[in-house]
Formats: sequence, C-alpha cells, structure tokens
Amino acid sequence: MPSDANPMAMAGEFEAAGTIVEGALVATAVEQSNLGQTTTGSHAEHDCLNCGAALAGPYCAQCGQQAHVHRTLSAIWHDILHSVLHFDGKLWRTLPMLAFKPGELTRRYVHGERAKFVSPMALFLFSIFLMFAVFSFTGGPFGSGTSTHNVSIKKDFASEAKKLDAEIAETEAKIADPKLSQAMKVSLLSKLGDLKADRNVVAFAQTGKAKYSNAETQGSDGNSSMSVLENESTGIKWLDTLIQKGGEKMVSNPNLVLYKLQSNGYKFAWLLIPLSLPFVWLATLGVRGHHFYDHAVFTTYSIAFMCLLFLLLAILSRIGIGTNILGFAFILIPPVHLYKQLRHSYELSRPGAIVRLVLLSVFIWLVLLAFVMILFLLGFLG
Repeated sequence: MPSDANPMAMAGEFEAAGTIVEGALVATAVEQSNLGQTTTGSHAEHDCLNCGAALAGPYCAQCGQQAHVHRTLSAIWHDILHSVLHFDGKLWRTLPMLAFKPGELTRRYVHGERAKFVSPMALFLFSIFLMFAVFSFTGGPFGSGTSTHNVSIKKDFASEAKKLDAEIAETEAKIADPKLSQAMKVSLLSKLGDLKADRNVVAFAQTGKAKYSNAETQGSDGNSSMSVLENESTGIKWLDTLIQKGGEKMVSNPNLVLYKLQSNGYKFAWLLIPLSLPFVWLATLGVRGHHFYDHAVFTTYSIAFMCLLFLLLAILSRIGIGTNILGFAFILIPPVHLYKQLRHSYELSRPGAIVRLVLLSVFIWLVLLAFVMILFLLGFLG
C-alpha cells in the first residue's frame, strides 16, 4: 500500500465491501430458499416461463422454477416472510435440532437432507439480523430501550456541546486580555486547542461535521493538542496516522467508538466464518471423510446458535432473570453444545470429542481476538 494512502478513504472502501458481501450473502440465502417455496398462481403453464422447457410437474426439470407464478400483491408479503424468515415449517424444524441435536442437524445437512432444514447461511443471517433488530430496539444487549437510549445520548451530546462552547468563549476572552503574560497566553492557546478539538468530536457525533478547522484545533506549538501516541512510530506513515487518529477518537469519545464497533460487528459478522474454518480443520485433523464444506456447515450452524443463545440470554436479562443463572447458562451451554455438535457431526468417540473440544475452545478465543482486532482497525479507519 502506498505510504500516502488515505485511512479515511480506506474506511469507506472497507465499509462498502462489508455491505456488498453482506448483501450478497442475503441474496444467496433468499434466492436458494425461493427455489423450493410454494406459491399459487392463476393458471397452469405448459412451458416453463423462465427457460421455455416443457413442464411435466409443478416444477421445471431444467431450471427448478415453479410451473405456477403469481402476480398478486399479497403473494409479495408471503415471499418476504418465506424467503427471509422461512415461516413454512423449516425454521421450526431446524431450531429444535440446532438447540438439542446440532451434530445430527449438521451431519444430515452435509449428507444431502437440504430441503427439510434452513440452510446454515440463511440461519446465520437470520440470527444476525434478529440480534440487530432486537438490540437496536433495546439499546444494546443490556442497555435501555431505543427511544429512551437515543434521547439520553442526544441530551448528553447537547449538554456537552453547551459546556464546551461556554469554556471556549471564556478561554478566548482571557486570551484577548492585553494584560495577559506571554507564558499564560501560550498555556491558554494550548487549552483552547484542546477544547475546540473536543468540540469537534461532539459536533461530528451530532451532525457528522466538525465545527472547527484543523488549524483552529492546534496548540501554540502547531501540533494537534489532542494528539495521543504521538511519540510512537511503526515506520509506516499511513499506519502511524491511523494509530494516532484512532487513539484520539478512543480518548476523546469512547462511547462513539463503542457504537462504531457494534455497528461494524453486525456488518462484518460474516468474517467469523472464514476466520474459524482453518481452526475447525485443525481441531478435526485426522478425522477422515470430511471436507472444508463440512467444516463450513459446522461452523455456520455453530455461530448461528451462539448468536441466538446470546440474544436469548440478553432478553432474559432484560425481563429480570438473575445474573447468576444467566452467567451459569452462558458458561455451561456453549461447551456442551459444541461437544454434542463435534461428536455427532464427525462421529467421534467421547474422549476424541473432548480432546477436540478443548482444542477448539482455545481456537475460538484466537478467532474472537482476531475479529475484535479487525473491528478496532475498522474503527480506527472510520
């Protein structure tokens, strides 16, 4: 990468890439589910309207499209519910197996029983979107509701902006005093740069635009008064700029950084799948007859379950279930579920499944660490 690369431009590229991949995954999952959905049409067709092949049943033998097609508004809503949420029995058949017989679900799907169950990717996307919808409404896993939460944030920003504006006006009045000593003036100029830089952060959170220019946020020595990690250097100009800007954001407004991390977490959650695949392969090394496709199905179903479990525990926490009970469930359920999925997906013995569970548990922490580092990097860029 060129040394003068713009980290802010990189941020937009990475975010756009995340959106594109996310959209492609949704489109793939929805398109696959549409192949098998049942809708009603107004009349029977003798030839497939998609490819023109002669029809000998309710579906085209060449392309898989249904013989009957609809052109009614009500059927659009049926398609949405069916394609996105699978409200046709698949979801209710898949979820109990995912919860109590994850290994059997994984094995049966890998070995060809596809039409009976929601696909791993569709279920993964469903769990991510459900988490996003619920947490957006509640203000986070253990936060307050959306309206109250958002109003509180806006009030905090407005209050902070008013306070900073008053301090800036007061400091500028002191600097304008002709009787002020040079040493005191230099000190106040540095303080003024700090205040204006802080005000820019609040203004950006409120409106997306800075209130003061870079020159106005500099101290008397010409350096940014908000600069952190300024003495650290990697030898790579763009990376040093990235680290410095990211550090400034974290110090100036940690709440904004956490919000950005959460937003990127939803958008780039799909990265957990490719990050996990090599480690699943390592943990099952020596088990014959399995390919990377099998590992991908295993990984995607497992992550979907963990997302739904976390969502359920968060909801239970909101309705007043004790933290001791929820903490015990959070510690106990994931390894038990992972053990059952490992043992029955790969047809392992109990000792073999336990050994691989220990390995995979260590690998999971490595995957999560890598994922969080990626989110921090994206947060620095953005």
